[in-house]
Amino acid sequence: WGSLDQQLLAQKMDANNSLSVPKSAKEVMLDTMIESAKRSSELAQDVGLAEDKIIVSCKMSGVQDVIEVYTRLADVIPHPLHVGLTEAGMGMKGMVASSAALSVILQRGIGDTIRVSLTPQPGADRALEVQVAQQILQSLGIRSFIPQVTSCPGCGRTKSTYFQELAEEIEEYIKESMPVWREVYPGVEELDVAVMGCIVNGPGESKAANIGISLPGTFEEPKAPVYIDGEHATTLKGDNISNEFRKILHTYIEKNYGSK
Repeated sequence: WGSLDQQLLAQKMDANNSLSVPKSAKEVMLDTMIESAKRSSELAQDVGLAEDKIIVSCKMSGVQDVIEVYTRLADVIPHPLHVGLTEAGMGMKGMVASSAALSVILQRGIGDTIRVSLTPQPGADRALEVQVAQQILQSLGIRSFIPQVTSCPGCGRTKSTYFQELAEEIEEYIKESMPVWREVYPGVEELDVAVMGCIVNGPGESKAANIGISLPGTFEEPKAPVYIDGEHATTLKGDNISNEFRKILHTYIEKNYGSK
């Protein structure tokens, strides 16, 4: 509630107490947050700030509070909104809470810029906040930043960890390559790659991606069909599947995203 005008809040609380049926303290705080944002933007214009230079943001750390306030603000404020969950916390909790809040708000068409506010590990940089924000936008289909890797969670049919290792290797390969790919292969950030672990879901998911590989599950024949744009292209076998698949991936990128 760092954006809240405390004097205005006290006035609103006093007025609420005089009502025959008072609102809850939380309801009054939400109302006050919206009124405070409106007054602040009006004051900015009164002191000479151009209307097209104003961006409104409200600082709250509760997921439902953020959703409600920004949803209501979108109806009463003409200015762009900078949306995000303030003080979301550390690690998994912060990432999940930020994703939950932003996904609902963005899916409603609300928000012009976004932020993710995570508490970093001691000594860590703030890059994770940017990565989470980018992934939220890409997962919602709003904007693409890096090729996405679809991979299965594993089950009783996939006792081997090989498909997990390959999925991790491909993700790292993509991340390491993106600084160059972004310059050389425009549009590559929209690429979809699938690394699947068995014959049950593997071929279907692999066909749905731009390029996908379906690795053998437990007791399945030791071969890995590769699909390109929905069609079976080749089948990989042996101990060099990872390197061979990376070569196929890079060839696909050169062919489809290279300079014409």
